Amino acid sequence: MSFGDDFLNFDFEILFQLLLAISLGALIGFERELKRRPAGLRTHMLVSLGATVFTIVSLSFDVEPSRIAAGIVTGIGFLGAGNIIAHRGHISGITSAATLWVVAGIGLSIGVGQYLMGIIIALIVFAILQLGRLEKILDTEKNE
Repeated sequence: MSFGDDFLNFDFEILFQLLLAISLGALIGFERELKRRPAGLRTHMLVSLGATVFTIVSLSFDVEPSRIAAGIVTGIGFLGAGNIIAHRGHISGITSAATLWVVAGIGLSIGVGQYLMGIIIALIVFAILQLGRLEKILDTEKNE
C-alpha cells in the first residue's frame, strides 16, 4: 500500500470530528476571549481538538474508553490548575479552568461519535457563561 492509497482511503468522518471539535471549542473560547481571559479562543480549540484526537487514536487501538476519559480528565486537571491564580486573597481563573475541563469533555464526546451530545453541551456551556452578564446587570441594579 502506498501513500496515495492511504490518502484515498482517508476517513472523512474523522475530518468531520476534528472540525466539529475545533468549532465547539471555538464557541466557548470566543466567549472567554471576549472577557479577556488567559485561556481564550486558541486554548479552548486546542483542548477540544486534543481530547478528540486522543479519543479517536485510542479507540483505534481498541483501548477501554474509560481509560481514555481518565487520562484526558487528569491531563486537563493539571492544565486547569495552572490557569487558577491566587493573588492577595483573590482567586481568579476558576471559570476558565472549568471551561477547559468541560471543553475536554466535549472533545471526548465528539471523539466517541456522540456529536449531538457535544453540540448540546457546548450550547449549554455558552449559555451558562452568559449568566455572568446577567450577574453584572443585577449587581448594577442592586447598587443603584
